[in-house]
Amino acid sequence: MNITHLKSAKILKTEPFWLLSIAAGLAAICLTLVWKAHDVGHLGMSILFFFAIGSILWDKRHTFNFESDVFSSILGWLIISWVLWQSTTHNLGYVIRLFPLASAVGVGLLASGFRGLKQYWEAFTILFFLEIPSVLAELLLDISPLSAKFASLLLWYSGFDVTLKGVYIHLPTGSVKVVPSCSGIDTINYLLGISIIALVMFPIAKYKRVFVSLFAMFLGFFLNAIRIAILAVMVGTNEAAFHSWHGGNASYSFGVFGILIFGVIYMLILRQEERQMQKTEQS
Repeated sequence: MNITHLKSAKILKTEPFWLLSIAAGLAAICLTLVWKAHDVGHLGMSILFFFAIGSILWDKRHTFNFESDVFSSILGWLIISWVLWQSTTHNLGYVIRLFPLASAVGVGLLASGFRGLKQYWEAFTILFFLEIPSVLAELLLDISPLSAKFASLLLWYSGFDVTLKGVYIHLPTGSVKVVPSCSGIDTINYLLGISIIALVMFPIAKYKRVFVSLFAMFLGFFLNAIRIAILAVMVGTNEAAFHSWHGGNASYSFGVFGILIFGVIYMLILRQEERQMQKTEQS
């Protein structure tokens, strides 16, 4: 009896390490698939989001309750098996963006069952905003006409002789077509996800949260409109720069700028709330 008890205790003690190994393996698979899809921007954002989730889970590691049941474990293994099976197929398309959240739910079911899933709500929320809004937006929403119109307004206010016809922006030096993949929907969704990470890890007053997310989305839209305007100017004057800003390394700078700008604004909000709290405590 004593030996059996010691073996059971040892298995329970090492269970979190097995779960961590499974989670790490699934994360590696998801990142590898994104890398093979040559989606550099999404790869970078995925790594950033995974680091944020890892930080949150590490801080809460001593509070987790690892108690699952047979049904939850079977369902968890089925979800993980589905991810592994789908990862071997080609032309995954939008399915690849469902893998991180599905993997997290599968591991969560293995670890804590249905009742314990609420322990990981931060991770699920962050992964949801990493993947799902972009899939829904690309399937159901096309903001290309709006992006083209806003970019043409920026050019007009800047003094350019610009003409807009649908999603086509015409300048005397050349024309550009704003297609859905260049409409800025990815940038908008990524900055929305960044705002969710900030709100989860560094909460602020409830009445400010919606405005913060809306600001992040508008910031992504605005920066992408600037990029479109720059492309319209470059298309007939500097082809090398055009290709760099269109899909090359320079195009990712707008995402970096967006994250930096949002980070500064959010830091100012946090400092403002901290000062307000100090004034309240002093009074």
